[in-house]
Amino acid sequence: MRIDLTAREEKPRLMIIPMIDIIFFLLVFFMMSMLTMVVQKSVPLTLPQASTAKVSMVENIPVTVTADGAVYYEQEKMSLADLEDRLWKQKQQGEVSIILRGDASADYGKVVQVMDMIKNLGITKVYIATDTKG
Repeated sequence: MRIDLTAREEKPRLMIIPMIDIIFFLLVFFMMSMLTMVVQKSVPLTLPQASTAKVSMVENIPVTVTADGAVYYEQEKMSLADLEDRLWKQKQQGEVSIILRGDASADYGKVVQVMDMIKNLGITKVYIATDTKG
C-alpha cells in the first residue's frame, strides 16, 4: 500500500459575501455623507415647525424673509420691487417653483405681502419651508 504524503492543494475560494457587505457599507456611508453636502442657496434662519414637513428634491428658487423683515432672493438682499422684477424675468424663461422661507419670528404681514406678490405674478408653485417637529 502506498501512502501519499504530498499535501493536496485546494483551489482558493472567492468569498463573495464579505465583499458584498463591504460594498454595501461603503454605498450607505457615501449616501449618508452626501446628504450633509447639500448646498442651500439662501440665508440661514430659524424655520417654524410642522408635523407634515417634507423634503423636496426638485430645484426651487428660495425667497427668504428674515426676522428683521429683509427679503432675499437666494442670498441677495433686495426690495420687493426688485424681487418682483427678478421673478417676472425668471417666469418668462420657463416654469418657476418658489420656496418661501420665513423666519419663525418674522412679521407675518411681510411674509403674506411677499406671497401675495408671487401669486400676482401668476406663479402657482409656491411652497412654505418648515422644519419637522422632533
